[in-house]
Amino acid sequence: MNRTRMNDRTRTNARTRSNDRTRMNDRTLANGARSRSGGTDRGKGGRSQGGGQGRRPAALQGEFALPESVTPPLPAVSDFADLDLAAPLTAELARQGIAVPFPIQGATLPNSLAGRDVLGRGRTGSGKTLAFGLALLARTAGQQAEPRRPLGLILVPTRELAQQVTTALAPYARSVRLRITTVVGGLSIGRQSSALRGGAEVVLATPGRLKDLIDRGDCHLDRVGITVLDEADQMADMGFMPQVTALLDQVRPGGQRMLFSATLDRNVDRLVRRYLSDPVVHSVDPSAGAVTAMEHHVLHVHGADKHAATTEIAARDGRVLMFLDTKHAVDRLTRDLLASGVRAAALHGGKSQAQRTRTLTQFKSGHVGVLVATNVAARGIHVDDLDLVVNVDPPTDHKDYLHRGGRTARAGAAGSVVTLVTPSQRRGMVRLMSDAGIRPRTTQVRSGEQELHRITGAQAPSGRPVVITAPVAERPARATPARRGRRRPASAVRRSPGRTSSTGSAAA
Repeated sequence: MNRTRMNDRTRTNARTRSNDRTRMNDRTLANGARSRSGGTDRGKGGRSQGGGQGRRPAALQGEFALPESVTPPLPAVSDFADLDLAAPLTAELARQGIAVPFPIQGATLPNSLAGRDVLGRGRTGSGKTLAFGLALLARTAGQQAEPRRPLGLILVPTRELAQQVTTALAPYARSVRLRITTVVGGLSIGRQSSALRGGAEVVLATPGRLKDLIDRGDCHLDRVGITVLDEADQMADMGFMPQVTALLDQVRPGGQRMLFSATLDRNVDRLVRRYLSDPVVHSVDPSAGAVTAMEHHVLHVHGADKHAATTEIAARDGRVLMFLDTKHAVDRLTRDLLASGVRAAALHGGKSQAQRTRTLTQFKSGHVGVLVATNVAARGIHVDDLDLVVNVDPPTDHKDYLHRGGRTARAGAAGSVVTLVTPSQRRGMVRLMSDAGIRPRTTQVRSGEQELHRITGAQAPSGRPVVITAPVAERPARATPARRGRRRPASAVRRSPGRTSSTGSAAA
């Protein structure tokens, strides 16, 4: 598996050649490379609807041109069986019902398994997690980490994405007896320190919390041979770039680096030029805007009627994710929806990690039908069968629009993105859609009208207030009465292998 790993001198020379080839002047970076694509958005059921065709450029405004690989990449595969994967990983894929790789997986895995650096561009939902996760786990299998010294590192921008990636990769890590420890803010740093001291082959982290643990002496990155940056553009947007580069400077020189991003702007370009050596480049369409199963609607509403229209959309049959700009607005709308009889829950950065996790679980399970959120939910959240996203407050940036919309129409499913626009917001929305390369269907609507129902499934709420309580978990019945006597001390209880701890650690 590791026979193709390049030595430090070869990788350094290759990185220098690649940097020289991909360096661009400021004018090119500002303008971006914009090649036209002939794809169109199609309505539900495959019928084309006038005014909604989503022809868009291959590169978003401000993106840089993709670098060209010096070394030809290995050909893509169309089946996981064609890959050089360890038998336990192949068996786990079969248990998960996964036989055919997504395009980004089929293109990058042959190369990443061979030790090549990878630059992958694709929207969330395009299969990036397994694209980097299988390669990291396969190339780390059979090794054992020393305390505080992981062998693989995955950096992500948010707690929600960290949780999602951990959940996705945990069964595969268990199959090859690797330990994944997740370290994010909002959870006990003491427990995370303990997990690292116990040894973890892979650390999945947000930059800030990982820096804290390194500063405490609880983690060292000098043994990290494989590093992954997931959603690199969002880390740059959130101001994590200095922390990210400081962390990358600490990993083992000459190791493998994989960078995955939904969009490629100037900050990401700096990471590519500085840290990737002759990368294999694969680009799935970078945004939700070109997904053929997604509809984009701009609904013109009057300011006085916007709240009523929002409430009727929330009362529809089926789940809906609603975005607003501020935490206060999220809490206020959630209270109003509950008072109207709509089962809604709020998600934003002001909530504790326990509250955020519980809310997401309730939404995914269907215990609540409406998730009202800030942009904290715009990435790193996957919910099956979510077919409607509503921008109650229009986003201010085309990238935010694309990532909000990316919560629906995932993995080939259909979905709609609806944006409520008041008269004063119309001009700004036209510019935003132009930057995103989308031509939406624009409709004037009012609450209670058939057109609002046709587009969104809106209906009148029940008007009976509801209170959301946590589902009651059933306790398993005891087979025999508890015996009296001395309790076994907690320190003597052995943790069973393969269980995810409260720190987010998936042990094998």
